[in-house]
Amino acid sequence: MFAAEIISNAIPSLRTDDTVQNALDRMNEFKLKHLPVVNEVAFLGLVSEDDLQSIHNHDILLSDPAVNMLNAFTLSDAHTYDVIRLMSQLKLTAVPVLDQQKNYVGLVSINNMVDAVAAQYAVNEPGGIIVLEISNRDNSLAHISQIVEADNAQILSSYVNSFNDSTRMEVTLKVNKTEITSLVASFERYDYLVKEVYNNTQIDDGSQERYDSFMNYLNV
Repeated sequence: MFAAEIISNAIPSLRTDDTVQNALDRMNEFKLKHLPVVNEVAFLGLVSEDDLQSIHNHDILLSDPAVNMLNAFTLSDAHTYDVIRLMSQLKLTAVPVLDQQKNYVGLVSINNMVDAVAAQYAVNEPGGIIVLEISNRDNSLAHISQIVEADNAQILSSYVNSFNDSTRMEVTLKVNKTEITSLVASFERYDYLVKEVYNNTQIDDGSQERYDSFMNYLNV
């Protein structure tokens, strides 16, 4: 998924003939702390709520030298990971998107990004979640996929979380079924450490209840 695919068309950009107060009102309207300043298609910079509020006179125009503009943007063919990285590093609530000629084409807001990540990681799809802890040397996604497919399941999404000063890492899998008891057992059979399991709905055919009743009978 690329930046151009998650642009919000509902959020208009600012112009240099807007006042500081206009910009603050627009930010409040869209619940953002950053907005781009654009004249026609020329991207001039990104203004922040904190910087604008520090200006004593809110009636000055955004073209005034007192207005600080951040030269932060991404290109339309940038991957969503790059947009997330920019948002995280600069603590942005919105990222301007430019084409290859550096013309402004739109804005990716933090809300758009949340929706995009949810779609990318199949958040809204039903399924079970398994968290494995493995060694860096054992990080074979091909083998993990084989185990999942052997249990008649498919991986909807996955991501890896590594730890500083450690040879261990976590692999989080989301699969396309919620009855994952047998899949968890398969991972354990192959000596994978299953740290956490979510959304596991065991099929209740009454066998567990009959087993418990039988054991209670034997203990009488």
